[in-house]
Amino acid sequence: MKTLLAAIAALIAAAWGWGFLVAAVPPNAHPLWVARREALLLGGLLALAFMSLAMLLATRPAWAEKPLGGMDRVYRTHKWAGILAVAFGAAHWLAELSGGLLKSTIGRAGRPPKESFSGALETLRHVAGDMGEWAIYALLALLVVSLWKRFPYRAWRFLHRAMPLLYLMLAFHAALLAPRAWWSQPAGAVLALCLAAGVYGAVHVLAGRVGRKRAVDGEVVAVERPAPGVLDVVCRLGAGWPGHRPGQFAFVTFDGREGAHPFTLAGADRGDGRVRFAIKALGDYTARLGERLRPGAAVSVEGPYGCFDIARCDRAARQIWIAGGIGVTPFLAWLESLQAAPAEAPAADLHYCTRERAGDGFVARLEALCAGLPGVRLHVHADDGGGRLDAAALGADRRSEIWFCGPTGLADALRAGLRRLGLAPRFHREAFEMR
Repeated sequence: MKTLLAAIAALIAAAWGWGFLVAAVPPNAHPLWVARREALLLGGLLALAFMSLAMLLATRPAWAEKPLGGMDRVYRTHKWAGILAVAFGAAHWLAELSGGLLKSTIGRAGRPPKESFSGALETLRHVAGDMGEWAIYALLALLVVSLWKRFPYRAWRFLHRAMPLLYLMLAFHAALLAPRAWWSQPAGAVLALCLAAGVYGAVHVLAGRVGRKRAVDGEVVAVERPAPGVLDVVCRLGAGWPGHRPGQFAFVTFDGREGAHPFTLAGADRGDGRVRFAIKALGDYTARLGERLRPGAAVSVEGPYGCFDIARCDRAARQIWIAGGIGVTPFLAWLESLQAAPAEAPAADLHYCTRERAGDGFVARLEALCAGLPGVRLHVHADDGGGRLDAAALGADRRSEIWFCGPTGLADALRAGLRRLGLAPRFHREAFEMR
């Protein structure tokens, strides 16, 4: 993710730099006025580029999974692209406002002349300027709401639908107000590419086509509660479900008004169109789901997605698998898939972290699955028993490969502990935050 975002920033900076070097700067231009103009252009181009990336990734492109490491990483990149877009948009807006300060301090003398237009084009440019200002205000407000985790998901999802419209306003703003000289320079080519990708994404989202080709209808056939606060939902899907690999997830819609939510596929694929989801009550929607969901209810499942795949394990490395709470679900799928050929199971230490061992239904399930896999050693760490997991208990070394799915705080603590031990093993982590 960081490499992609940095590469885009470098490309934008290079395109802007080319335009700056070949631009004709009037000999009497004041350096501060020139700096303001270039900051305005660079900030605006960066904002549009990252917003275009965010809009493109909002379409859930399956082709982006492999290079980015899974759909969870695609959404993480989407999130940070949006944050960077708003940050650079704010910088662009502040550069525009700085004109008043420069007028009051150094005056208008030395200000580079504005490009002149006439007729309808000049009117459209004024409209584009206003639209850009309104859009940045709205984006700043949406960013605050998105980062406020306690804001209700349904309300956030409703407000988030405005993003494509805001993007189209910004695209109109950029296309009309970009310097005329850019269209014969690299900056113009980059701007056109960004606009094409972003407009495609915005229209795709507005048309409701996100994930439509990968969605399969079905019905709920069983609803159980294997542990307090956890719902086990089994669905039977119609023709078209391509099957899934152990550890993948899908976007599930039980209620059209609520929309799709990502849940891990908790069982191995058996080729019969049945899928199981283990859903933990983490918010208002999932907490009430068990009261409303009944066998026979309609369901739509889109996917599968994700690269948290047992086939990607390095058999030459020492395998350490770590699950925290509901993060055990991909590992359940892994263990189920290995039951048919126990001899082929990799040697691994599976650490499962839970609050209370006695009331956790996943413990018995893990014990039963691991009993048939001699190479997999199960370690249960329960908070109520004083068995909290730390980096030293992993027994990791330089030959280790760690696969983690669980709370962000636990992952951060373990990685920090490994660094203190002088270790930096490969750490595969499910970035399961779609907001």
